[in-house]
Amino acid sequence: MQASRAMRKLLLCALLCGAALAPWTSARAGQDEAAIRAQRWQQLRHAIFGNRPVQDGSRVLKLQAPMRALDAALVPMSVTMTGPARDAGRVKALYLVIDANPSPLAAHFIFGPVADPHEIRLRVRVNDYTEVHAVAEMADGTLYGVEDFVKAAGGCSAPAGASAAAALKGIGEMKLRLLGSYDPGKPLQAQLLIRHPNFNGMQMDQVTRYYTPARFIDRTDVTYNGAEVFRLDSGISLSTNPAITFGFVPKAGGELKVVAHDSSHAVFVHSFAVPARSS
Repeated sequence: MQASRAMRKLLLCALLCGAALAPWTSARAGQDEAAIRAQRWQQLRHAIFGNRPVQDGSRVLKLQAPMRALDAALVPMSVTMTGPARDAGRVKALYLVIDANPSPLAAHFIFGPVADPHEIRLRVRVNDYTEVHAVAEMADGTLYGVEDFVKAAGGCSAPAGASAAAALKGIGEMKLRLLGSYDPGKPLQAQLLIRHPNFNGMQMDQVTRYYTPARFIDRTDVTYNGAEVFRLDSGISLSTNPAITFGFVPKAGGELKVVAHDSSHAVFVHSFAVPARSS
C-alpha cells in the first residue's frame, strides 16, 4: 500500500511537471521542437528519478514503438533487454514514460525472483506526438534509458466503447496465453489479458455525452507458486483491456496468480494452472 501511494505521487509529480510545461511550450512555439522535447524530458526525468543519472542504454535495452500509430488508444510497445542485461537478476525494474501524456509515467515494472524480464510488451494510450522513454534499473541501482518518437494523437480521450455501462461489462475477467514451447527451468513468455475499461476521466460517454469518471488499474501483482514474477504500477496511460506480455521461469508445474487493483479499490483475482512442460 505504501509503495502504491508512492507511485501515485510520482504520477502526480509527472502530471504537474507536464502541466507546468504547457505555457512554456506555447511561449516558444517558434523554437526548435527537439529542444523543447529535450527540456520536457529533463524535467520529467528529475520528477521521476531525482538527481540519479540516466545513462545511455542503447547497449542494454531496445524500445520498439510504431513511428505512426494506427490507433492512438491502442499503441503497442515492447522493451527488450540486450547483452548482459538479459541475464536473470540483472534487471530490477523497468519504467515506461510517455512524455506528452497527461500522466507521463505509464508503467513501472518491479521484477521478482522468478521473472524473466528480457522482454515486456503492452498497449498504451498516446495523447500527442511524443518522445517515449524506457528506463531500466539494474540490480546495483544504475539507470539506463533509450527513447523513440511516436506520431499519435487523441488516445487519452478516445472512448472505451459505445457507453460506460457496455465498457464495464465483464470487468475483471482475465485470460492467459502461454507462448511457445518450454521445459522446467527454462524461460517462458505469457500474455495476460485483463478486461477493464481503464477510464481516465478524459473520455466522453457516447450515450450520455458526459465525461466518464476515472477508474483505472493502478497495480497488478503476478506470482508463480507464491514467488513474485512482477509488480506493475500503472495509471491512466494504460490502454483499455490491458494486454501485457511478460516472461517467467517455471521450475515445475504450478499456479500463476494475478491480483489486479483499480482506483475504485476493487480487487480482481484469478489463478491459472501452468503445466510442468509444454506438450
